[in-house]
Amino acid sequence: MARSVLHSATVDDEGKRIDVVIANAGLYKSRSAAQSAIDEGRVLIFGKPVSKKHKVSAGDAIICELDEVSEIEPILGEPIDLDIRYEDEDIIVLSKQAALITHPNDDHRSGTLVNALIHRYGHDGLCNVQGSDERLGIVHRLDADTSGLMLAAKTDDAGEYLMDEIRLRNVDRRYVALVHGIINPDSGLIDAPIARNPADRKSMAVIDNASARDAITTFKVLERFDASQGDDGYTLVECKLYTGRTHQIRVHMQYIKHPIVGDPVYTTYAPKAPSANLGLTRQFLHSYKIGFTHPDGLSHLEFEDGLPDDLRSALESLGSRSIGRTEEALSVGFLTRTDISE
Repeated sequence: MARSVLHSATVDDEGKRIDVVIANAGLYKSRSAAQSAIDEGRVLIFGKPVSKKHKVSAGDAIICELDEVSEIEPILGEPIDLDIRYEDEDIIVLSKQAALITHPNDDHRSGTLVNALIHRYGHDGLCNVQGSDERLGIVHRLDADTSGLMLAAKTDDAGEYLMDEIRLRNVDRRYVALVHGIINPDSGLIDAPIARNPADRKSMAVIDNASARDAITTFKVLERFDASQGDDGYTLVECKLYTGRTHQIRVHMQYIKHPIVGDPVYTTYAPKAPSANLGLTRQFLHSYKIGFTHPDGLSHLEFEDGLPDDLRSALESLGSRSIGRTEEALSVGFLTRTDISE
């Protein structure tokens, strides 16, 4: 069941973003929850949907559709394995395994990275800059079936700093993806706004409307693989995020008609033969490199993470079909090691 609530904007709300106003008013449990409601068209001003960037005016009649929910149970720690690559009194760098959801949601209240972080560090040992136990320690996220490096914070100061650095595009986040088809140019830039897919609210799409948010991804080709029966060849690419929209790389690669191998959602341009997914049961997308300036402002940290076994096996199965690697591949550590066949 859902109910609608009226919030009359006050003088204090004047000039603030709509997502900030309704989150601060306690209508949604977090700003991200408010943004999701706006994306889904459940927030209206004078009966009309708005974008998250809309600036509120005093006197605006804001109607919010809320879900009736039972009392929320506290988020508890759980003994889930964590692959910690670095930590100090401020920050944590970890490699997230595939199938691990970043934080609890309405469908998954346990078994997440946040549950694992709480078990290891306690509720008081993690930043809470997003104002919710569901986001303790979290400064950015990875999709459940995307593996690899991500950041977490122990203190609020560190959390706010890292979130600002990500927003300002000062954190170097690089992913490796295997996509369907052969990409001819060695590099490219995808600048296409992303919003909820109106035909499927659980997925995202490149859409130019009021709710869409700017999204920028660059890619560099690392290696190409010839086509065979049942597929149209493959390209191994390094993708760099300049923004952090939901499913951004997956949506952008489908947008240029080179969807990620194994992706269960974004399959419009993927070959239909089951063999084309190379035996993978999740998308070939791995956060392999991250670089940033430490919150202390004194040191620059950089980490690289090799491929997990399932992605490694899929890539090795294409070894005999390689058309050749580009010069960019020389800078990727896991490609220059002998454990990936030439």
